[in-house]
Amino acid sequence: MAIDTAAIDTILQESMRAADVPGAALAVVAGDTVYAQGYGVKAAGQDDPVTPETLFAIGSTTKAFTATAMALLVDEGKMAWDDPVRKHLPAFRLSDPLADANVTLRDLVCHRTGLPRHDMLWLGSPWDRAEILRRIGLAKPSASFRAVYQYQNICFLAAGEAVARAAGAPSFEAFVQSRLLDPLNMTGANFSTHDAEQAADHATPHRRNPKNRIEIIPWRNLDNVGPAGSLNAGARDLARWVRFQLAGGVTPDGARLVSEASLRETHTPQMVIRMEQNTRALYPDTTQMSYGLGWSIFDYRGGHEIVAHGGAIGGFRAQVALAPQADIGIAVLANIPSHLPEMARNLLLDYLLDLPAHDWKTAYSKQLKQTESEQKARKKEKKAGRHKKTTPSRELAAYAGTYAEPAYGTATVTKKGGRLTIAWSSYESKLAHFHFDTFTTATGSDPVFADEEVVFTLGADGSVTALSLFDATFKKLKKESVGVS
Repeated sequence: MAIDTAAIDTILQESMRAADVPGAALAVVAGDTVYAQGYGVKAAGQDDPVTPETLFAIGSTTKAFTATAMALLVDEGKMAWDDPVRKHLPAFRLSDPLADANVTLRDLVCHRTGLPRHDMLWLGSPWDRAEILRRIGLAKPSASFRAVYQYQNICFLAAGEAVARAAGAPSFEAFVQSRLLDPLNMTGANFSTHDAEQAADHATPHRRNPKNRIEIIPWRNLDNVGPAGSLNAGARDLARWVRFQLAGGVTPDGARLVSEASLRETHTPQMVIRMEQNTRALYPDTTQMSYGLGWSIFDYRGGHEIVAHGGAIGGFRAQVALAPQADIGIAVLANIPSHLPEMARNLLLDYLLDLPAHDWKTAYSKQLKQTESEQKARKKEKKAGRHKKTTPSRELAAYAGTYAEPAYGTATVTKKGGRLTIAWSSYESKLAHFHFDTFTTATGSDPVFADEEVVFTLGADGSVTALSLFDATFKKLKKESVGVS
């Protein structure tokens, strides 16, 4: 299938201007035709251009690699989709007895365990994979087992660790490297932020600061949750990956890595994704959206099947999409959190599928403004609900101490220089009094720990007994109990 590369370049460049993105990269596969290109710059304010080989963090699009690695082992009889998780990870537990007794590998990779995200157990935490998996076994569910789709990264970590154990491989990363990346000649791809930053050709992550100015931020290390989202890759690498997926598990040189049936299972709907108002606004013609195994599946503008997944982590955003019936695939990468990948994906799909033009730029811009407006409204509502001129129920020293929660471990509150400070995981922040016994972490701390509410609870005798953080309740320990981690 011939494609007009000039038209594709125009779509990307106009999308970048609309989204105000420093740098982006694109891969398009249409039958045997492959096009990869870089646009813009690797770092804002610098001249080094993005190339088709420039490495970007691709975040949760890594999940499809994890599911495909599982498919390889299914073919070899070393794993089955409906194996109990404990067949491969004997120590794995869930706090819900029903889920604990019945959870399978399939449950892990289609987001139906009943667990909410609990991302703070891994995001920036000092805990290794084994410890994170131990802690998620103590974390509280928010839905019944297999009742609803709830996106969950740590379950993909468990699936990746099960891959390594079933394969007898040194690590999940080593298995994927030898069985997928090397055969596909994805020579630039890697699983380490350290390796990515050491590479000669890598992008730099960015964010928009509170004044809406673009600024450079550090790469975020994802080693402790690797199978859920730690892969780094360039457009040329992802073109090979997309082509392999469209070919049903066959490499460009004709080698079959995985059976078509096992790969197709990853593209098959497993759990319905409820389409809320914001989703419907961006998918106006979509009638169903489901999650497969490491992929989302939905119908697009007249019934075209799309198999896709996004990724967003630490200053990067990615989108990989397949239109299997048309033998078309797309990967879009950006070095700032932005709606560019999804917007460009849709514009490219419309062009490649010869669909009537749709103003996706306005649609995504409108949605972005609405989201920003809703965020401002929530902040305004929170500010309006603040009871001014209140004071804490107790003197600040009474709040100091060590607090513990089974999954989240210990949080330590200290009184320093007339105010409280909280330390939890790898984070530490001063606390500002909001009202009554509610405090907030500092606005200027790590963004993932900024403006978090810390609400203290008093017992009947007036003593401070607990605090809530991340919707988890930490109970205050007696001094002789301190030492729990």
